[in-house]
Amino acid sequence: MIYKAIIADDEKELRIYLKSMLSEVWPELVICGEAQNGRETLALVESLKPQIAFLDIKMPGFSGMEVAKSIAGISRIVFITAYDQYAVEAFEREAVDYLLKPVSKDRLIQTVERLKNQLNASAEPPGGLAEVVEQIISRLPDRRGTEFLRWIRTQHKDTIRLIPVEEVDYFSAEDKYTLVITKEGESLIKKSIKELAQELDPSQFWQIHRGTIVNVARIDKMSRSITGRGMLKLKERPELLTVSRNYLNLFKQM
Repeated sequence: MIYKAIIADDEKELRIYLKSMLSEVWPELVICGEAQNGRETLALVESLKPQIAFLDIKMPGFSGMEVAKSIAGISRIVFITAYDQYAVEAFEREAVDYLLKPVSKDRLIQTVERLKNQLNASAEPPGGLAEVVEQIISRLPDRRGTEFLRWIRTQHKDTIRLIPVEEVDYFSAEDKYTLVITKEGESLIKKSIKELAQELDPSQFWQIHRGTIVNVARIDKMSRSITGRGMLKLKERPELLTVSRNYLNLFKQM
């Protein structure tokens, strides 16, 4: 049987990239349509009835989540997302398939094999998917109207300095306070790591340890110690940061 799929993402380059990789790992799959927003996606699914829909969760108009609720009885869903801790945790908790941007070939092969097995078992999508998506949405923080933290306010004697978060290499818990480590030095602030984790953009900052949050753009490489612990090296910094087991999944896809 020849299966059909659509790719929905507002980034044209991602659609082209994913389509190209799918042609390599699943040449029999027919990509019958592409959409750049939620409304186009709904129209495509309604008219073409694809067995599979690759959905970006952040699209203009209807989001990928909203689209998924509407098409759950028609197509199997694979979500595509930039890293978002809350979304990834929700996907894994509900055993919903997802691909992290940038999509790796190895990860896509896993997804394709999983889809083939599911389709061989039944061409119809599993029942209850709309309810599962509703559960995922209920677990995601409501970010509508919310702005992520853009500046860190530090004070030294009578001087106040505003540090753009992009300039922060990492945050490290220090008793009841937090150290803000930048290329220029260190500053101590009263805000806790827990508070920062809720206020920083999760696509730009990853918590890698109970007491450490790093700037993703500053990551150089992650390696394993002889005891199997994750050790993170940041660009232009000599220290190694420990990655807790609970956060090792940040560096691999399911």
